[in-house]
Amino acid sequence: MKIIVLNGSPKGTTSVTMQYIYYIQQEFPEHELKILNISQRLKKIEKNTQAFQDILNEINSSDGVLWASPVYYFLIPANYKRFIELISEKNAEDVFRNKYTAFLTTSIHIFDHTAHNYMNAVCDDLNMKYTGSFSADMYDLLKPEEKKRLCVFAKIFFDAIKKNTHTLRRYIPLIWQDFDYTPGDTKSKIDAGSKKILIVTDAVENQRNLIRMIEKFKASFSNKVETINLNDLDIKGSCLGCISCGYDNKCVYEGKDEYINFYNTKVKNADILVWAGTIKDRYLSAKWKTFFDRSFFTGHVPSLVGKQIGFIISGPLSQTPNLIQVLEGYTELQNANPVGFVTDEEGDSAKIDSLLEAFGKRFVWFAENDYCKPNTFLGVGAKKIFRDDIWGWMRFPFRADHLAYKKIGRYDFPQKQYKIRIQNAIMLLLSKSAVFRKEVNKRMKQEIIKPLQKVFRDR
Repeated sequence: MKIIVLNGSPKGTTSVTMQYIYYIQQEFPEHELKILNISQRLKKIEKNTQAFQDILNEINSSDGVLWASPVYYFLIPANYKRFIELISEKNAEDVFRNKYTAFLTTSIHIFDHTAHNYMNAVCDDLNMKYTGSFSADMYDLLKPEEKKRLCVFAKIFFDAIKKNTHTLRRYIPLIWQDFDYTPGDTKSKIDAGSKKILIVTDAVENQRNLIRMIEKFKASFSNKVETINLNDLDIKGSCLGCISCGYDNKCVYEGKDEYINFYNTKVKNADILVWAGTIKDRYLSAKWKTFFDRSFFTGHVPSLVGKQIGFIISGPLSQTPNLIQVLEGYTELQNANPVGFVTDEEGDSAKIDSLLEAFGKRFVWFAENDYCKPNTFLGVGAKKIFRDDIWGWMRFPFRADHLAYKKIGRYDFPQKQYKIRIQNAIMLLLSKSAVFRKEVNKRMKQEIIKPLQKVFRDR
């Protein structure tokens, strides 16, 4: 069989992801796996009609499509995302229809599930036959049991094609409302005091609802609210995955475009940040993905600590819970406060006006009180994985992260809790006694809350 591998890594054939593809090639020589480097060649694919058509021709003549990509910022790389947008922009969906497909990623398992959810939804939207996904850790290929697991994944994919196996559609098509938001008059203004408010958007002329929501939100304040459109910035390209920034946070693009200066002087200096965009496929635009990917020059260290971050979204947000999780997870990893969302999907202009006004007041109240919600599993779990890997095999090349983690106390390993370790050792020894276990069971509920009750006694 002929399988087209759509490579999403900006590093092309030298990427970690492609090593997994090469291994599948080695173990299944009876099948032809033809690799097409998408992200690395995106500019040509985007500008050159024939280059894009050549890809479609290869897919059309194939038995299946294997998407393969590293995980960048909760999703696929920006250039890969842009390729997916081109499919609909150039009305090429029919080429993908009924093709068997699967998705393979490499990462350290930070929000790899949201990348997989996204690609599953994209493949469903293209009416492809999605057989499953495979999430590999960076160096799983060195482990015999993981190589075996990879081969099983590949065999499932190949067998599904051979046997014409039925596949389950997990995501139904998005339903867009035919609704024009018409904002009403702003009767009162919110005073944000000395707090700096910045709106970042990618709005274009035909996205009227998004533009009007932004203007209504701005009109709610008596203060100046700055808006920066990503389309107006000189951004030469997306993240190259070169990790040159790992040593001292210096990006290869530094001095070559406006992104880094914009991020350092505008984004970092604001107190209130509003990201405003329109849903495109199952995410925001590739322009927004470039914004997130390029912020990687700050490494794995939070760069927006204490900021108030909220989202104004045009489109069926409630139908894309994966996007909500991505944006909330992003905010938690920044040690920022997720203020929430406002969308136009209510289909009621007066209600949207009210939501935007309440949104503004909530931003200011949180900012004035330095409020930041406790992290959920999204932030806590991801931070622990980063902590362990930066301390371990990622310490080099991510030297800047390592130094920062030491400084901010991120290396909070449980084995450093010596008092608890001693207590546990004693209690585990005593627990060998049936009499002791019986007494513990009688007192357990009270003992669990005992430390907390000191708070009330101390008041």
